[in-house]
Amino acid sequence: MQFRTVVYVLFAIFGYATMATAGDNWPEFRGPSMQGVSDSTGLPIKWSETENIAWKTKIEGRGWSTPVIWGKQVWMTTATEDGKQMFAVCVDADNGKMLRYQKVFDVADPQPIIALNSYASPSPVIEEGRVYVHFGTYGTACLDTDSGKMLWQRRDINCDHYRGPGSSPIAFRDLLIFHMDGIDVQYVIALDRATGETVWKTSRSIDYSPHDPDLRKAYSTPLVVNVDGSDMLVTTAAKAAFGYDPATGKELWFVRYNGYSNTSRPACDDTHMYLNSGFGKADLLAIPLTARGEIGAEQIRWQFGKGVSTKPSKIVANGRIYFVADKGGVLTCLDAKSGESLWMARLGGNFSASPLLAEGRIYFSSHEGVTTVIEEGPKFKRLAENTLDDGFMSSPAVSGRALFLRTRSHLYRIEE
Repeated sequence: MQFRTVVYVLFAIFGYATMATAGDNWPEFRGPSMQGVSDSTGLPIKWSETENIAWKTKIEGRGWSTPVIWGKQVWMTTATEDGKQMFAVCVDADNGKMLRYQKVFDVADPQPIIALNSYASPSPVIEEGRVYVHFGTYGTACLDTDSGKMLWQRRDINCDHYRGPGSSPIAFRDLLIFHMDGIDVQYVIALDRATGETVWKTSRSIDYSPHDPDLRKAYSTPLVVNVDGSDMLVTTAAKAAFGYDPATGKELWFVRYNGYSNTSRPACDDTHMYLNSGFGKADLLAIPLTARGEIGAEQIRWQFGKGVSTKPSKIVANGRIYFVADKGGVLTCLDAKSGESLWMARLGGNFSASPLLAEGRIYFSSHEGVTTVIEEGPKFKRLAENTLDDGFMSSPAVSGRALFLRTRSHLYRIEE
């Protein structure tokens, strides 16, 4: 039997047609493809603080969430340095004017976070008329995008993140789905997008009690794929990855590994899913999309363990997989079928942001504020290096012919 796999695009995720095209909107963390791939053309390759900057807007507070875009609005989240106030921010996509800087939650006693994180790292989800902002254990809310009115909120979906929130929500049909993998409890939950009520909640099925609490947490964002007509939610957690029916939360499969604090998002192509085992020693695993039950070593197509990223997600394109190491910026290109390294190249710098693929080019943005643009292909070819004044922790977004890049302090619209 031939299996046909489709990663959900914009219309399938949100379940209705819209006047805007996928190239105009960036509805979640890694865009309409869920994998950092844009169908836009004419994006800039070169820029600086004085070149190809349409506008630059300061974003107060501290937040690493990726901007999401619908029509003429760009939304993101931010928080005070101490985490006691959390905000939703809306900027006009055309001119960079601040449209809304709205406090969503007050937090009396936020947990400590590490220096590489923020209290506003999870990215929003946006659709026509509504934006969903998520701050992990501190709360989830749905806002009207015209008025800013809070349509619903949840403050009772909790875990101990220990290092701060990180996992972003996704939209699937009428559900908002996200991970809550803490040092105390580990589960996936789906809310009704219209009301915020819980539709299903599934605890991770493996036994975490033998593991140190610090090895039980994770920060990854799930991915929805469709395999031969059936939907599947692919999620990576500490010590194991899981597949679920996204409509019901029923577990379909799991695979064990040794990693924890997983941040890199799963990816897939037509035949395999590519899972990152997380911190400790990051390995990349290739597993057939058709695997079910407890997946043993005999079902793992290949495993690669040299220079695998722990925070940035990967790009899968044309039978190749690209990822950049967090520290030192070594970029690796693998053959997706065999798992063999095709080439490695040093970009330099340190990375948390996930890359972007558009028009045969891949964009990698570093903590140091440098975005390296390479040609997607079987050999390494550097096309440009572009530097902005502050570093990147959030991932890029795209609308039309423009890149929207959020540094630690500003949001930029970059366009030729």
